[in-house]
Amino acid sequence: MPKEFYTEKDIEDLFKRGVMTLNVTDQVVLTELAYEKARQLGLKLLQASPDNPPSAPVRPYISEKSVQMGVQPSAQQFAPAVTPVGGSDLQQRIRSAVNARLGSQVDANLLEAIIKRVLQSTGVK
Repeated sequence: MPKEFYTEKDIEDLFKRGVMTLNVTDQVVLTELAYEKARQLGLKLLQASPDNPPSAPVRPYISEKSVQMGVQPSAQQFAPAVTPVGGSDLQQRIRSAVNARLGSQVDANLLEAIIKRVLQSTGVK
């Protein structure tokens, strides 16, 4: 079954004909302008998935779990625990993590240069 595409003009036409809701399924695609026009006119978009504009990135690790549970995730759920560390300790932890992940694929001198550059650009000394 082919997909139906709706533009801003299509939404205006629907609204002028008295249509107050549009069922948005996997087979229905709205352009960004159509999405905005629907909001401006008060045309309700009925969706089974989260209310994301077409250009919004899909984040299944957030969207699917929160929809299934009916709960919006808080920023604290995804924030790593912050513990102050010295620069050399952090460098060692990063080096160990990269070596554990990539093994001997990375040149040690290049890795050191990258770690130092990143830490300097983020303000960690």
